[in-house]
Amino acid sequence: MRFGILLAALLAGCATKPEGPARFVGTPVAVPPPLGLPAVPSVTAEGVALGKRLFFETKLSADGSISCASCHDPKFGFADPRQFSVGVGGKTGNRNAPPALNAVFHSSQFWDGRAATLEEQALGPIANPVEMNLPHSEAVKRLAADPEYARLFTAAFGQGAVTIEKTAMAIASFERTLLSGDSPFDRYQYGGDKNAMSASAIRGLAIFKDAKRGNCVVCHTIGERAATFSDGKFHNLGVGLNAQGELADLGRFQVTKLDADRGAFRTSTLRNLAQTAPYMHDGSQKTLKDVVDFYVGGGSSNPYLDKEIRELKLSGAERADLIAFLEALTGGAPSL
Repeated sequence: MRFGILLAALLAGCATKPEGPARFVGTPVAVPPPLGLPAVPSVTAEGVALGKRLFFETKLSADGSISCASCHDPKFGFADPRQFSVGVGGKTGNRNAPPALNAVFHSSQFWDGRAATLEEQALGPIANPVEMNLPHSEAVKRLAADPEYARLFTAAFGQGAVTIEKTAMAIASFERTLLSGDSPFDRYQYGGDKNAMSASAIRGLAIFKDAKRGNCVVCHTIGERAATFSDGKFHNLGVGLNAQGELADLGRFQVTKLDADRGAFRTSTLRNLAQTAPYMHDGSQKTLKDVVDFYVGGGSSNPYLDKEIRELKLSGAERADLIAFLEALTGGAPSL
């Protein structure tokens, strides 16, 4: 009996202990922000290398046909030129893929803010049945079976199993390096180059900030550093009403269940707009002119329309100036 107790104790002591929280190891790297952007947390070279490979990895989809980059395409400002992205089996959702550039600065992720962090966001599309449609457990199996991924995970995290937590951390680490600034606006506003923007764009900036004319800045904030030109809040613009004049997508309400959030979506970034058409959460606005005209018209009336949305009195020339300013928010592409 005593021997049995002793043996059981020895076996228990030899049992594999569960891993603690995943942590990056390796070489810390500072990510220098482009002009106009605030500093971001440092990353590790090994974590970014792994995350970059995962971002472009098609084996994270059920049939090996798509990756994160399929819907966040570097050629289109890490956004999708299609109104709705196409997932596994040709399935589509009902929201336009938001650009991944500068996503590190968002206070929440997705149009409805349902993810609090980049790590949480990274896992959503993998398992989503209309996107990559791959259970997280299967994703881990596929990655663990690949000798090169085994090496990359060890380099990034040290010895231990491939896990979905580490997968999300690596993708998010790479996304933290997807920064775009140093636009004509940044050089004009923060770099002291008063010739960086055209005269039309400078007039457009004045309209953008003028409470009586554009009043855009009330939601698309600038501040000391305009990382995203977004207040990070959720607003109902009347976008996406169906034929009956009802909200086709309840947006933030689906997360909070608060009536005030019906049809509300996170204020979108304005950076690199010229590269990331179509616009709005449903991709319903095809051009920047369409967007400006929509706002000038006061959005679409519905019981939950944001109090800041009102009809604007802008001439054709003023609208053109506003578009010129928005085009001046196009910055440099991150180095891949």
